[in-house]
Amino acid sequence: MSPRPDPRVLLRLLTLLRPYRWRLVLAALALLAAAASVLLLGQGLRLVIDQGFLAEDRARLDQALGLMLAVVAVLAMASALRYYLVTWIGERLAADLRRRVFDHLLDLEPGFFESGTGEGGGAGEIASRLTADTSVLQSLFGSSISLAFRNLLMLVGSVALMLVTQPWLSAIVLLGIPATVLPILWFGRRVRRLSRFSQDRVAELGRYAGETLAGIRTVQAFTHETQDRRAYGARVEEAFATAVARTRQRAWLTGIAMLAVFAAVGVMLWQGGQAVLAGSMSAGELSAFVFYAVLAAGAVATLAEVAGDVQRAAGAAERLLELLDTRPGITPPPHPLPLPEPLSGGIRLEAVSFTYPGRETPALDALDLSIRPGERVALVGPSGAGKSTLLSLLLRFHDPDRGTLRLDGIDLRDLDPRKLRHALGLVAQEPVLFTGSVAENLRFGRPTASLGELRRAAGDANALGFIEALPRGFDTSLGPGGVQLSGGQRQRLAIARALLKAPRVLLLDEATSALDAESERLVQQALDRLMVGRTSLVIAHRLATVAAADRLLVLDQGRLVASGRHDELLEASPLYRHLAELQFGRHPAAAMTDAPSPS
Repeated sequence: MSPRPDPRVLLRLLTLLRPYRWRLVLAALALLAAAASVLLLGQGLRLVIDQGFLAEDRARLDQALGLMLAVVAVLAMASALRYYLVTWIGERLAADLRRRVFDHLLDLEPGFFESGTGEGGGAGEIASRLTADTSVLQSLFGSSISLAFRNLLMLVGSVALMLVTQPWLSAIVLLGIPATVLPILWFGRRVRRLSRFSQDRVAELGRYAGETLAGIRTVQAFTHETQDRRAYGARVEEAFATAVARTRQRAWLTGIAMLAVFAAVGVMLWQGGQAVLAGSMSAGELSAFVFYAVLAAGAVATLAEVAGDVQRAAGAAERLLELLDTRPGITPPPHPLPLPEPLSGGIRLEAVSFTYPGRETPALDALDLSIRPGERVALVGPSGAGKSTLLSLLLRFHDPDRGTLRLDGIDLRDLDPRKLRHALGLVAQEPVLFTGSVAENLRFGRPTASLGELRRAAGDANALGFIEALPRGFDTSLGPGGVQLSGGQRQRLAIARALLKAPRVLLLDEATSALDAESERLVQQALDRLMVGRTSLVIAHRLATVAAADRLLVLDQGRLVASGRHDELLEASPLYRHLAELQFGRHPAAAMTDAPSPS
């Protein structure tokens, strides 16, 4: 990524304003009316002095003051309308941008969010872009740009009226304007670079804080609070130092610009005063000229300050546009094939190989595998054997580097990923629940499910009892991540969610690990009901939980090394026999026989 964002990236965001073009037109008219009103005040000031005070004409004075009052009224109304419209546009732009980025993020594969060093920078850093960076752009489009156009109009109008009033005196003021351009160009580049760096530091703050607070139980269990306070404090100081450096450059930018312009105004006042004393210029003309010169000086100073806002917003826009420009690694084909109706659920892997980005050792290596429709298959093997990778490929979170995965004979790459995932049901080792009620979490499986359907699914998942014991039943809020529930309760809610989805193919990833005996019994009963009539792939380290599987597949280093029933594998597979002995001692066959049935 470039450390020096180009302000022209902001032009891409103007397409978001197209639906609101009539509001933009109305805001522009209000802006013109307000700017014209301010410029007219200079002429009113000239009339008040020359034809009122100096001429000692009460009627002309009253007339000039009345005219100025009318102009001020127009100015007030136009300014209020301009402020409302441009603020509305800025808020609307930020809201639309957040929605567009978030909608796009949901199409990106999980790997984009799981890396803290890749393009995405991790989920926490991306969340910071959605909040902090869009707020910067809201401020720019809802305030700064309006100020820029207003002051640009004031500058052009003031210079034009100064030239009409006193051409030779205008030259003195105009000499100050080029003097402000050089510091804007010089310091603007540095502000832009530091703004991008500052936003990156703030994003890192959000990522670190979010990660630490999400793992607060682990942090406190390991008494890691002191180290985390120190690490977060160091990041805060880095962000502060970068912000101070950026602010220092902006301060120089503003100060030098104002000094140059107002120095020119001071010289102009001295020269103008000499002209009034010599009689070649009236006091009203000098007053009007001073008024326009001050307007021009203030406009240039404001433009210099807005230039810093533009540089900062350019960095924010670039970071957001990077997300919008990221293309999903998993996309539907131009003409996706439909899934068969009804879906049988047969799965076939043909010489499938896959290596995670950044690694050299393949997670799956030329894997051939066939699973019959309705078959219950258990995947066993040591950690890193490729079991979870196989489920990720079936869900098309990744595509294989080589080989083909087929569902009912159709290559998964020929299917729409959403249609494919709709036919698959996942119950993970650590089920994810979301902030909301029990019912809202269950309806992830089927958004239109009625309360009766929710109750039936919860009953089949052995979850109805504890749900009804909650303070508000299905309407009870679970809190972030369902932290108020036990591991077994969260797992049974995940099973009920999968039951509502009614998938044809079921993927279970360590669904009963880390549960106590009673919770495991209840969860296993629910899983057995869930697997009836469905093609099921079950990952389990505890071999007793997969005794009822039709077939056990033994994976090692991404390869299928053995396949069969428990007794067959004890005889034919040294790896399986070793795994069984580790869990059951020297007599694994007897241990499996004595183990309670999972059903």
